[in-house]
Amino acid sequence: MSAVPYDRFRAVFAELAAGAAQRDRSGEHPYALVAELVAAGFGRLRVPTEYGGYDADLPTLFGLLAEAGAADSNVPQILRGHFTTTEILRRERDRAVRDRWFSAVGEGAVFGNAQSEPSALAVDPATATRIHRGPGGRAVVSGTKFYSTGARFADYLRAAAVDETGRKVFVVLPARHEGVEHVDDWAGIGQRQTGSGTTILTSVPVEDDGQIGRELDSLRGLDSFVQIVHLANLTGIARNLVAETVEVVRGRTRTSRHALSESAAQDPDVLAVIGRLQARRVTAETLLEHAARRLEEAHARDDESYFAATYVETSTAQIAVIEAVLHAASEAFDAGGSSTVRTGVNLDRHWRNARTLASHNPVIYKPRVVGDHLVNEVLPVSGYYGQFAGPVERTAS
Repeated sequence: MSAVPYDRFRAVFAELAAGAAQRDRSGEHPYALVAELVAAGFGRLRVPTEYGGYDADLPTLFGLLAEAGAADSNVPQILRGHFTTTEILRRERDRAVRDRWFSAVGEGAVFGNAQSEPSALAVDPATATRIHRGPGGRAVVSGTKFYSTGARFADYLRAAAVDETGRKVFVVLPARHEGVEHVDDWAGIGQRQTGSGTTILTSVPVEDDGQIGRELDSLRGLDSFVQIVHLANLTGIARNLVAETVEVVRGRTRTSRHALSESAAQDPDVLAVIGRLQARRVTAETLLEHAARRLEEAHARDDESYFAATYVETSTAQIAVIEAVLHAASEAFDAGGSSTVRTGVNLDRHWRNARTLASHNPVIYKPRVVGDHLVNEVLPVSGYYGQFAGPVERTAS
């Protein structure tokens, strides 16, 4: 691992933090600041040094994503598809594919996500997007993608499509091709500036050396990886929540008639709220570090059963982190009274953003996954393996 430029990254994080609340209110996307962060080398964190990257380990990556999430929780999600792509490339066996795309990322290219579809069935989420032949016999892709997070910020898209043999594959598409239409229609209650809208693909050419992750081995650990990105983001939200609530208490001039002190900063009940928020922040930080180190160890062991067991550990962390951060995001209002519900304070964005992140990879299923493993020794099957293991059934046209 080469020296990571923490100071450069943190300078951009400070810029992101300064305007995050206002962007949430106005709906402005942080295009320029994300570009500045990429220019500082952030997108190269997991790229091997021979391609101009830092070859950072997973604890370093997730630690920095937590810092980015504390500054603006949209940023780790914007770059989630990018870092997922670099994870696939780290295990890519095709040297030409690996060289092409690691070199591109090393020179500053950013990947966006184009995997899910709005009307997809859970068992076959890429049926509608197809690879077909365009002019001159070149492979092109047509279809519609939803939850295409980061696509509006990207140079290339990692798109899931079904090839002419009926197999689901990942292909690289130019994000700014004339056949790509980015629709800014994400209408979630939180994570509003992530570019997570619809992407319409019309005969978009597949890049040369543009099929990645063809071997299932290159997808190992991805289920855990994509979830830990969310855990890092939630941890960042918890940090920001504590800092902003502390500032609310310090600036508060009114107290309740039942308060034991005339100063909010000296009120035992208010101070106890801050203490509980901090405890939940530390819970999130500790579980994030545990999950990151566990996945790093899984890659070192490179054993399928250990990857599956790591997913159980990640799911366990997911349950506890989501519970801790959502509870903290709700309880924070107790520290400031009615003044904290004003739109100008915008404290509610932390709950909205955390709730939105918690709804991805739905946590409702994870206690059962963990319990089934502990009681019945059942290891979960990777969702990526299930989707990419073989041909999908074609629907009648």
